[in-house]
Amino acid sequence: MQEQEKKLPETYQKRQVRSFVMRTGRMTPSQKRAFDELWPRYGLAREQGLLDLPQVFGRNSDVVLEIGFGMGDSLIDMAKAAPEQDFIGIEVHTPGVGRLLNRAAEEDVNNIRVFKTDAVDVLENCIGANSLAKMQIFFPDPWHKKKHNKRRIIQPAFVQMLRRKLKPGGIIHLATDWEHYAEHMMEVMSAAEGFENCCGAGAFSPRPDFRPLTKFEQRGLRLGHGVWDLLFRKVS
Repeated sequence: MQEQEKKLPETYQKRQVRSFVMRTGRMTPSQKRAFDELWPRYGLAREQGLLDLPQVFGRNSDVVLEIGFGMGDSLIDMAKAAPEQDFIGIEVHTPGVGRLLNRAAEEDVNNIRVFKTDAVDVLENCIGANSLAKMQIFFPDPWHKKKHNKRRIIQPAFVQMLRRKLKPGGIIHLATDWEHYAEHMMEVMSAAEGFENCCGAGAFSPRPDFRPLTKFEQRGLRLGHGVWDLLFRKVS
């Protein structure tokens, strides 16, 4: 895996991150080909600087940004279900990015682009203020040990960074299958300046139809595990 990653173009080399453990895994030959052949079509790089989103997608549209799309299936499904919107995914897991690239090309999904780097770097350097219609973070690392809670991505300062990137009326959509993390998310978001809970104070949302039910989630539900969705709207 390390040898393969050294051969990848610099525009999608792995970067140091702090809010999650870098997951490793061996790319399949098709995933390696995806980077070689499809990155120019779908890939974005932090080094490009501030993005002109209408230029990136060739149109004016509502743009949804997802942080940590895993293997990419739900993001592809959402892009296919909403062709009038455009989607940007951020992920550092190389096989997951390769899988998304392959599937996007196989199914001719044109309204999606991807970064393979730290989400904070992307937000700070590439996403303009008041430019996104929605930001979504589904099933982030819960860092369930108390001594690691500070590494959770949903923290007050990070939420305010997201707020600056959202259009007025834009949505933050969070989901987790860890109840304690759900409570932490609700506490942070309820106290966050400039947001209101779309479902009423302190209320979690039923899973919206537009968030696909993943195989992992289906398995968890069969085992009796809970899943909590939070939707908050930018009001100022």
